[in-house]
Amino acid sequence: MSGRLFGTDGVRGLANRDLTAELALSLAAAAAHVLGDSGGAGLDGPRPVAVVGRDPRASGEFLEAAVVAGLASAGVDVLLAGVLPTPAIAYLTERHGASLGVMLSASHNAMPDNGIKFFDAQGFKLPDAIEDDIEARLLEAWDRPVGSGVGRVRPLPTAGREYVDHVLGVVTTPLAGLSVIVDCANGAASIVSPEAMRRAGADVLAIHASPDGLNINEGCGSTHLDDLIAAVVEHGADIGIAHDGDADRCLAVDAEGNVIDGDQILAILATAMRDRGTLARDTVVATVMSNLGFRIAMEEQGITMVATAVGDRYVLEEMRERGFALGGEQSGHVVMLDRATTGDGVLTALALLDRMAETGSSLKDLAAIMRRLPQVLINVEGVDRSRLAESAEVAAVVEVVERELGAEGRVLLRPSGTEPLVRVMVEAPTAEAAQDAAEAIADAVRASLSISG
Repeated sequence: MSGRLFGTDGVRGLANRDLTAELALSLAAAAAHVLGDSGGAGLDGPRPVAVVGRDPRASGEFLEAAVVAGLASAGVDVLLAGVLPTPAIAYLTERHGASLGVMLSASHNAMPDNGIKFFDAQGFKLPDAIEDDIEARLLEAWDRPVGSGVGRVRPLPTAGREYVDHVLGVVTTPLAGLSVIVDCANGAASIVSPEAMRRAGADVLAIHASPDGLNINEGCGSTHLDDLIAAVVEHGADIGIAHDGDADRCLAVDAEGNVIDGDQILAILATAMRDRGTLARDTVVATVMSNLGFRIAMEEQGITMVATAVGDRYVLEEMRERGFALGGEQSGHVVMLDRATTGDGVLTALALLDRMAETGSSLKDLAAIMRRLPQVLINVEGVDRSRLAESAEVAAVVEVVERELGAEGRVLLRPSGTEPLVRVMVEAPTAEAAQDAAEAIADAVRASLSISG
């Protein structure tokens, strides 16, 4: 792997090619040196502790072994949580007083990929500075402990039950009478998500909940909703829930088969928390990619929206810095900071079901609080994204489009952070208007910023 190892969500790549056992071991040892607290209460003495979990993809088996070897060789005791969602590992890290947590998952990526995510002692993802420190210490010489100084490894057989008990705390109204179909993406939530919903009283049918190490995210889950839509309609269910491979996301489907995205879920939960008096300063945090319809709905409800850069880590940073309780992304990452330290798809699903039970309303009726405006995204390739801000030609076209759209539309133009392309996003009252406006801006970007030109 070249360049900075850590991306926006840990270290991720093709398992056994980019993300090797050797790299996993070295990263784990370096993380132990940066995050380990020698004063911790170890398994059989004063040593730091790490909680390690993974999703069910096949490569997680050897990568878990490598991570455990790296941690233990650096004098860290390891609690093996097994196959559980990413937010479960974050929660268990804090709950068990560990110095760090490690999750092996590539989230919604295809099975051949994998990733390593680290959490601090409070269960939060690491800031860039700490990740850079870990990376800098990869090749650093260090004194290896011997004898009783090496870390010990123990299973944590109660991990799943502890996590389910935790997420059930969001349910205030029994879910009896609600029929739910949950698509587990053949991933980390295949056991705990259906179990949590059943314990809350719902009638649950789980699909794509038979992981074999190879089928994670394959034509299912939050990035492939067709099977869930069909199952909800066929069985006459009240709601469908879709997770991704590590279950830090949640999307939904109403009884008629309509997709309810992260913006709509966030709107429903924001109003629920506002009504209960638990929405800090009546404010919700979202990204610049959130639909304009979400912004309008929040304004109508008297709820302030604070926008951040794209990425759940930026949403969380804003929430922690300013003391907000709820934030999320259109993709289904929802952070309920009074109950979790990261996006939690199972927790989000239970909160959504709880709102349905509390109000006696259908998901369609709850989602009607927000009218989702048509959104068109065009990736303009082969252009010099570094010159976008200085292009008067592009700015002139954007100005014309924004004037035509007025308050009923929005333009978001931004360079990709990793590829030679510019992203053009337009929202408008109709799909046709959004498409026409986006194409006009994309044409201007090509004409002004073409690399070949």
